[in-house]
Amino acid sequence: MLLNKIEEIKKNIKVWKKEGLTIGLVPTMGALHAGHLSLIKKAKETCDRVVVSVFVNPIQFGPAEDYDKYPRTLEADEKLCKENGVDIVFAPAPKEMYGDGGRLSNDILTYVCPPFFYVNKLCGKTRVGHFDGVCTVVLKLLNIVQPDYAFFGQKDAQQVIIVKKMVKDLNVPVKIIQCPIIREESGLALSSRNKYLTEEGKKDALALGKILNNIKACYKKGITDSVALRETAYAYLSEKHDLEYLEFVDRDTLEDRTIADNNTVVLIACRVENVRLIDNIYLGEN
Repeated sequence: MLLNKIEEIKKNIKVWKKEGLTIGLVPTMGALHAGHLSLIKKAKETCDRVVVSVFVNPIQFGPAEDYDKYPRTLEADEKLCKENGVDIVFAPAPKEMYGDGGRLSNDILTYVCPPFFYVNKLCGKTRVGHFDGVCTVVLKLLNIVQPDYAFFGQKDAQQVIIVKKMVKDLNVPVKIIQCPIIREESGLALSSRNKYLTEEGKKDALALGKILNNIKACYKKGITDSVALRETAYAYLSEKHDLEYLEFVDRDTLEDRTIADNNTVVLIACRVENVRLIDNIYLGEN
């Protein structure tokens, strides 16, 4: 079932709640791929009813980012959701979510702004205001759908950590479930932005996964100094790679780690063919 209006989905949620059914929400920006389908599968295993939101959120894009050209494939997304047992696809227009104009200025919309410590690093360092937009839309979706569980992919590790903190701080009655990264056979982390890459670009993008896997292998051999581990990355980089960051942080708090341990997550952002790609790896997992 495809719904576009907030009141329509609320009516369905009200019925489910009266029946005592558990509800799972998978928030997406569409252009669904196998990574999204893994979240849907987990939601189906966990919950009685599953809602997938498809919404390219304008307020999390900066002025020079790819909002206008971000892939929009609603018809194909709806078909995939139906094939995978999703009960409702919620695909509101920006105006439905934010009122007249869709892309609103700061003095009109009430934003949810996570603590500066969580957003002044990694993706937030270059994408100023990005996580304000993420938290705002996620909280709105949680309020609209009122799920028992919400499912997020590990690939956006900083986002998941920030969303978990927001939910805890604001006492939102939902459990956030983090699901593993899904990769192409080549090892490239699945992303809607992979569509922008040429075949040659996809080969060059494999450097991100190779860097992370090599860092983890070195860590397993006993190297824990983050500077030394970071240095191993340069063997995989060329003029085709524009490295934005390669950071070692605590997987729960985002605190920097000069000495890596089993609670460390290594995150990388790099542009290939001017496409911004991100990936990460947890050092303490097999």
